[in-house]
Amino acid sequence: MSRQAPPHAQVPAVQRLRVRFAKRGRLRFVSHRDFQRAFERALRRAEVPIAYSQGYTPHPKISYAGAAPTGAASEAEYLEMALTRSCAPDAVRAGLDAALPPGLDVLEVVEAAPGSLADRLHASVWQVRLPGVPVDRAEDAVRALLAEPVVEVERLTKNGVRTLDARAPVLAVGVSPDSSSSDPCAILDVVVRHGTPTVRPDDVLAGLRRVADLVPPQPPQATRLAQGPLDEPSGTVGDPLAPDRDSARTRGPAVATTVATDA
Repeated sequence: MSRQAPPHAQVPAVQRLRVRFAKRGRLRFVSHRDFQRAFERALRRAEVPIAYSQGYTPHPKISYAGAAPTGAASEAEYLEMALTRSCAPDAVRAGLDAALPPGLDVLEVVEAAPGSLADRLHASVWQVRLPGVPVDRAEDAVRALLAEPVVEVERLTKNGVRTLDARAPVLAVGVSPDSSSSDPCAILDVVVRHGTPTVRPDDVLAGLRRVADLVPPQPPQATRLAQGPLDEPSGTVGDPLAPDRDSARTRGPAVATTVATDA
């Protein structure tokens, strides 16, 4: 029996869209692979004309950049996808957001300008809540971390235990109290440069534990607030979709096509 090709398998891509989405609440525990499956189902339900690769096992032309680790929430996850016909980005956003479960929220869709999205993701801003940790204790631990030139920590990977430097990629750490909590709770705002491997919030916490024996009595809660291009002088992280918006204003709006919005 011949294998049936998926829709649009032989149709060339005519448009690239970039998507910013969030992982919130309990959906922060969704793995990257589970999100891929959920997103591909949402594309079908929203009737988005996704392009497919060629070959015996065609797959949707979707590329993911800088995915947050499982268990971390995020307001700044990105992907790029290719479509077989031009669609209005706002219509695609509404259709996908309606087709995904609450907690996986599509925040913005823009038409892609030339250049690589992954090449714009130089750094991330993380907010890490430390329930049960007083602010002064967190400040002491952060000072100890920043005073060290190298802080080696271990991370368990599928290939075994790997040692990495949790200090060098950390560009800045701010400490503030959680004003919404009546109990001690320090909040860390951490700017981390991307690298190979990328240092994650749990690596920074492992570094704090190593240099200052800081062990939160309750599970920390990490949320990525932003990722994008890094302004070296100020240490701030910019918006990776800004060049796409600028290019769209020059081109004018895309031609709208029908995208399903009922879940």
